[in-house]
Amino acid sequence: MSNIKVTLIQSPIHWENPAANRQMFEEKINQITDPTEIVVLPEVFTTGFTMEPAGVAEPHMGETFQWMKRIAAEKNIVLVGSFATEENGKYYNRLIWMQPDGKHYQYDKKHLFTHAGESKNFTPGSERVIVEYKGWKFLLLICYDLRFPVWSKNNFSPEKGFDYDCIINIANWPTTRSHHWRILLMARAIENQAYMIGVNRIGIDGNNNDHSGDSALISPLGDNFSNFMPWDEKTETIPMPKCQLDDYRNKFKFASDWDTFQLT
Repeated sequence: MSNIKVTLIQSPIHWENPAANRQMFEEKINQITDPTEIVVLPEVFTTGFTMEPAGVAEPHMGETFQWMKRIAAEKNIVLVGSFATEENGKYYNRLIWMQPDGKHYQYDKKHLFTHAGESKNFTPGSERVIVEYKGWKFLLLICYDLRFPVWSKNNFSPEKGFDYDCIINIANWPTTRSHHWRILLMARAIENQAYMIGVNRIGIDGNNNDHSGDSALISPLGDNFSNFMPWDEKTETIPMPKCQLDDYRNKFKFASDWDTFQLT
């Protein structure tokens, strides 16, 4: 496992306008000057957190999927983001992990945000997704999943090691609960002895909900490696040092004392 660089894009989102959002995010990606291997966009980056998926949802391998495939190939990056997807008459908040060679993984949001009506308009996923890339293992989460520690719990065994090394959570998390977002990002990193990447949108959406962003890359020790300010439209590339993860896990062998469990 080698060091890896990730780019977090904290941005507003045009309400229910996929074409405008694809153009905007392509411009932001084109402006990245630092070498990077993974670029992370917010949750539902093509529309914002709309509860009207019928008007904006795309087929699984539709226009946004093809756009992600093209960008990943052209820039030689992994591109991560979610968008409303229609499949077999059902709607999913689907995260796509798109690699430069066109190989991809998908994660359908497990915990739908009932408070906003997401559970009435979307179908939940049922499978936890961990992706291996360049010697790293990434657990993929979406927004509300952050509140459920059992779903994101790391496992360890002397034979197999850790389930994952880094969590990626993409979000449309409102300002009114931003302190929960910041605390939970730190908690998930510390309790799982893993890096934690949280990418949140900024600005006011079509439902008049404000979002302050507060995107971050948190180390396994709970330190914030990023420099995002609230409501700051910003792109930041940050290295994740392999040595710090390995050294911390080797020095503090908390994982061997973790409770064992199995998701059913």
